[in-house]
Amino acid sequence: MTSSALTDGTPPDVNSFQVDLRGLVDLLSHHLYSSPRVYVRELLQNAVDAVTARRAHDPGARIRIRLSAVDGRVAIEDSGIGLTADEVHTLLATIGRSSKRGGEHGLESARREFLGQFGIGLLACFVVARRIRVVTRSARTPDAAPVEWLATDDGSYTVRALPDDARPEPGTTVYLEPRPGAEEWTAAARVEELARDFGSLLPYDITFAGDDGAERPVTDRPAVWEREYATPAARRVALSGHCARLFGFTPLDSIDLDLPVAGVRGVAYVLPEPTSPAHRAGHRTYLKGMLLTDHADNLLPEWAFFVRAVVDTDTLRPTASRENLYDDETLAAVRDALGARVRQWLTELAAGDPQRLAAFLSVHHLGVKSLARHDAELFALMLPWLPFETNDGQRSLDEFAAAHSEIHFTRTVEEFRQIAPIAAAHGLGVVNAGYTYDADLLALLPGIRPGLKVTELDAGAVTDRLDPVPTTAELSLAGFLSTARTRLDPHGCDVVLRAFQPVAVPALFLDDRQARHERDRAAAQENADSLWNDILGALRGSAPRARLVLNHNNPLIRRIAALPDAELTGTAVESLYGQALLMSQRPLRPADSTLLNRAFLGLLEWATHSTSSTRPQEDQK
Repeated sequence: MTSSALTDGTPPDVNSFQVDLRGLVDLLSHHLYSSPRVYVRELLQNAVDAVTARRAHDPGARIRIRLSAVDGRVAIEDSGIGLTADEVHTLLATIGRSSKRGGEHGLESARREFLGQFGIGLLACFVVARRIRVVTRSARTPDAAPVEWLATDDGSYTVRALPDDARPEPGTTVYLEPRPGAEEWTAAARVEELARDFGSLLPYDITFAGDDGAERPVTDRPAVWEREYATPAARRVALSGHCARLFGFTPLDSIDLDLPVAGVRGVAYVLPEPTSPAHRAGHRTYLKGMLLTDHADNLLPEWAFFVRAVVDTDTLRPTASRENLYDDETLAAVRDALGARVRQWLTELAAGDPQRLAAFLSVHHLGVKSLARHDAELFALMLPWLPFETNDGQRSLDEFAAAHSEIHFTRTVEEFRQIAPIAAAHGLGVVNAGYTYDADLLALLPGIRPGLKVTELDAGAVTDRLDPVPTTAELSLAGFLSTARTRLDPHGCDVVLRAFQPVAVPALFLDDRQARHERDRAAAQENADSLWNDILGALRGSAPRARLVLNHNNPLIRRIAALPDAELTGTAVESLYGQALLMSQRPLRPADSTLLNRAFLGLLEWATHSTSSTRPQEDQK
């Protein structure tokens, strides 16, 4: 169209989009839907919506839905609202048009009850069918003749009126003829399996008939969690069996998820084994009784990774593929409410069933810690139960605080493992906060237990708690300490002499985050060009350095201090430094590895030289 046509007042041509049905089916099967299996869901959905509309139009009508698969041909018959010839043209042959939108056909009052929204239900059946035949008769216009709509996957269709006896009663029957390569999806056993999977909780009685002709129920209502049981124990057994069939595990416990205001009903099953917090559990979600997905990972809060839920909802919105939940404000509110229900369950366990709570926490304490970070009230409630690694063993913070008026913690597991035995011998209470969430919870502890002091344990604090060596003894070892400090100074490490328990530990390597940052800065400066060397040099601060604390109580330290050879003394000190580094389980820098190798070879050379020099004297004896 030329620009003059847009400016001279001539009305523009109006054209319609052309749709390539084969291309659209390919788009559906490879991008919108995860599997061809959804065609059974779409058939059930259309039938349920049709009978819902029929019940709204005629509350006394007899309702039935029958699904069958015989010789690979699938059919579904319903006693629903049916369609006239005009409605067939409008609704079945127009992609995206749905009778459930707006107020079409006077059904606005029942629209909220419908499952379908997007007008692509029958189109989805082309992922397995090469031809679809629909025979329908309208309940709103009972005098109108039955209508046949026959469509093929090349995008063509025909519509014709049928004799009255072709369908005497209102309703619709859909027939699918499979296309080559899709026969596995229309086999009787597969169709029945999919029908039960998708439709077991639908609100109408649905039956299935296979090649043997026998009719079997598809629906199984009410849901397991909504049934009446003789005793609470019988209900727990039933729910446990349901979980085993659905998810393949026997749960530690079950949590009712009944939120009438939010239109959500269901149950959450507690996993019997630990799982990673990073694992996003898939929850089984039904929409008005129709299975939407068994992989909904946005239904519960992230911290509730220790449960698998199955729920039925009336209010949440599906995505266009109807295979997940649309993440909107409604879902966010429901997610918070479901999280509050899980939290309430924990509170009830703590108040009334401590044995079950202890069994749960022995497996899933990490999930509760994750929740407690944002809930001080729950944290206070869980204090007697949540386990922490301390230098007194596994303890709750309640127990540990009763034994220590001041709690120290390390931020890494390596620091804790090195310091724990030393701290225990000197009466320090240390918690290993190197595990997920523990440091955050310890930071909250003073607010819950006023008067309790919680501090991070650094190298200076540990050194100050160790017994000082008498001044005369330290002065007598001044030469040894000077040699040791000179050898370790290039490695950013000071040397301190203390007396501590256990005696078997000759040396202790201590540093903190500031010291590690300074060591990393110095290492980067060594390898930087002139510009970065100047910049990194300007960043050098007065941060404390790492410390090698030598144990004056240890006999080996005393023997090394008495060596007359300064070179041998330096090599021995480097060996002590390397051994202390290894005991701290920190990653070794290249310079540390070089030092360890040099010290080891130096000691071997000294040992072999010493042996070879004394052997001739021994041979002469």
